[in-house]
Amino acid sequence: MEISLITLALLVGLCVAVYRYVTKNNFYFADKPIPFMKPSFLFGNAGPMLMKKVTLFEHFKNLYDAFPNARIHGTFNLRQPAYIVRDPDLVKQITVKDFDYFVDHMTTGFEDTEGNSHLLLSNSLVALRGQKWRDMRATLSPAFTGSKMRLMFALIAECGQTMVAHFRSEEQKAGGTGVQLEMKDVMTRFANDVIGTAAFGIKVDSFRDPANQFISMARSVTNQESFVKVLKMLGFTFAPKLMMRLNIDFLTPEENRFFRDTILETMRTRADKGIFRPDMIELLMQAKKGSLKHQQAEEPKQEAGTGDGFATVEESHVGRRAHDRVWSDTELIAQAFIFFFAGFETISWTLSFALYELAVNDDIQTRLFEEVQESEQSLEEGKSLSYEKLQSLPYLDMVISETLRRWPIATVLNRECVRDYQCDDGHGAKFTIDKGALIFIPIVGMHFDPQYYPNPERFDPERFNEENKKKIQSGTYLPFGAGPRNCIGSRFALMEAKVVLYYLLLQFHVKPYSKTQIPLKLKKSSTQFQTEQGIWLEFQSRSS
Repeated sequence: MEISLITLALLVGLCVAVYRYVTKNNFYFADKPIPFMKPSFLFGNAGPMLMKKVTLFEHFKNLYDAFPNARIHGTFNLRQPAYIVRDPDLVKQITVKDFDYFVDHMTTGFEDTEGNSHLLLSNSLVALRGQKWRDMRATLSPAFTGSKMRLMFALIAECGQTMVAHFRSEEQKAGGTGVQLEMKDVMTRFANDVIGTAAFGIKVDSFRDPANQFISMARSVTNQESFVKVLKMLGFTFAPKLMMRLNIDFLTPEENRFFRDTILETMRTRADKGIFRPDMIELLMQAKKGSLKHQQAEEPKQEAGTGDGFATVEESHVGRRAHDRVWSDTELIAQAFIFFFAGFETISWTLSFALYELAVNDDIQTRLFEEVQESEQSLEEGKSLSYEKLQSLPYLDMVISETLRRWPIATVLNRECVRDYQCDDGHGAKFTIDKGALIFIPIVGMHFDPQYYPNPERFDPERFNEENKKKIQSGTYLPFGAGPRNCIGSRFALMEAKVVLYYLLLQFHVKPYSKTQIPLKLKKSSTQFQTEQGIWLEFQSRSS
């Protein structure tokens, strides 16, 4: 009896301790002059997403819409308090003007610490923090300028043409009456080939050889069906400090070894044989020597949204500064890996959504085809498409810009406050955002706010025509983020997307058919960005 009472007391004590731990921050916003969402036990305000009742888009849009008249309000990411920023001016203030207070991403468990400095993700640009991030950003920034994209353009164009040849081959197998394909699968293969050739310096053809080692390893890393991968992702998202203490690597030993060995062997071969190839490996080799620099005369400063596309983000002073830090092989390999990891899924989804929208909006597709066809016919005999020619097509840029608004893969920006910051609620009341506090900027909320984009569910490239794009309020269009910590690869991603649409539309008419889900719906999940039924489209040769 005595033992039972002791056991019961211990159990009650443990339950009380757990309850206090979980609810410790529930009144964090009570003394601040801003509204906040009431948290539920265990899940905070993330319950609907974790219980698979809403999609990722719906979750962050719901957070954005919770207090439509507030400039900033509070929410709870499980037990962690987080600020939802929904005012465009405050977005610019936090991400640009007062960037030094919000220089880091939220803690994810990938951060570079003494125990995990050997891990690739921990050394990647996305996970780096503070001064080390500033130095790495400055090192890599020259690799993503317009001049470097021009050098890489032929490699990307070749991948686009290989995909078109595959489509034609599949159509012939089907008897020349059109071919029906699932877009995410096809565009994943294209993205794999691009990253293989541009980031890892190896020739890959995932259309002829869909089981090649590179795409097998790529799919292994991004496998959202793997229980272990999903468990790790949940851990890094909701318990990052625990993951750091346990020194858990997101990659398996086999994945880690493959990416390291591939890059190091390519670097060694090129150094020994004096091989030059205009790709990311070459740029990383230059970075290791310290010879990768901004060429000011070649790269004049442009306003955002010009030259390389409206969605392009410009490099800030952070990326243009000089430093004398020497990087290890692991630190440089990590950048090639994150280039793959960040670009593999995002570009394949963006292209899939763009082709879906063109298929269900045939008038838009017809206009884009006419622009592409006119461009092709204007090329001199024997000349092929150039980077400059591709970037000169206004309607193509409008279609891509609207795709990125309608389907923002990033969904939400996050920042961590690195020192106490004085903020105001927009009505004169000031309060402190404490050091370590989490900031969420729901991109999907901004992009679907009818105040900024009337009839936001409608796919309308005219939002980005020459007249209308000047009216878009700064801080409301964020497909590649904002401020010095924006996406360094925006030019590369836009070039990929435009190459694919150019070559595919030139040869094929894209149509929906019986298997196409209209309207397209995302799957309700806390970890997966996925559509309910895939994105199935039919391609009919324009010459048939």
